[in-house]
Amino acid sequence: MPPLTRTEPAHPGALDVVPLRHWWRWVFSAIAVFLLAQLVWTFFTNPQWRWPVFADHFFNEAVLRGLWLTLWLTAASAVIGFALGGLLALARLSGSPLLNGFAWGFIWFFRSVPLVVQLVVWYNLGYLFPTLGIGWPFTYDFWVVEFDTVRLLSSTVAAILGLSLHQAAYSAEIIRGGLLSVDQGQLEAARALGIPQLRRFRRIVLPQAARAILPNAFNEVIGLLKGTSVVFIVALPELFYTVQVIYNRNQQVIPLLLVAAVWYTIFTTLLSIAQFYVERRFSRGAARELPPTPLQKLRRAFRTATARVRSQTPQTSGEPA
Repeated sequence: MPPLTRTEPAHPGALDVVPLRHWWRWVFSAIAVFLLAQLVWTFFTNPQWRWPVFADHFFNEAVLRGLWLTLWLTAASAVIGFALGGLLALARLSGSPLLNGFAWGFIWFFRSVPLVVQLVVWYNLGYLFPTLGIGWPFTYDFWVVEFDTVRLLSSTVAAILGLSLHQAAYSAEIIRGGLLSVDQGQLEAARALGIPQLRRFRRIVLPQAARAILPNAFNEVIGLLKGTSVVFIVALPELFYTVQVIYNRNQQVIPLLLVAAVWYTIFTTLLSIAQFYVERRFSRGAARELPPTPLQKLRRAFRTATARVRSQTPQTSGEPA
């Protein structure tokens, strides 16, 4: 038999590369670009947006006071809610049936009742309990301290109570899910090495659970920031309530709503940026390579563009005269 001959390509090393054609991707991208361009076009051509009114009220003193109250309510409710949620998560994971049942009932109740209803109940608690204090159990005989409920539960206190307890019910499940995501084998190994329980929790469980907790936790804080707008039901002058009062006076509804929307967007964007850097820090030791920051991406793109320009620029060498 004649020996088998192997035919070599005409150009060794040259491959006929056929790129994939993602037609639907191009179609949906074109639709998205068209819709975005249409929206931007309306911003500049539709006079009903009334950008001068927007500019006049963006830094309005009343709007800034409402914004400050919104941020304060968000911070206070987030701290109280996540602190209480952490205790509830530990109670849910404890071996005590009483603590477990209490935590489950708390989470079930405050996730079942709408936030608006909770705020109204706390604000009108004086109808149910005219006075609050410390006294004999199962009686209304207060012998240590006694408070007028209407004065004690002002609009601000009712808003913080409603937001914090509502947030605690959701954050408890977020924290519990993060704690359960830690591999139990590591805990068994640490227990076998004789590491104390508190140190096991701080050094082994919490750093790993934080990577699962942080995305949902920041999502809840962002939702809480926007959720403070419902406290208008108790006549608390936060950002949205203040904007409502202003446009009810001057009838400039759309520009004033834009003021509130832009302020909410600014602070949700800042929270998203903070989330990126916090998650990046906690991913050290888990990811082989940390995701680049926007500044690092910009530097890399600049270096790539500079190198490309240099490679395409012809090198000319001058000859001596």
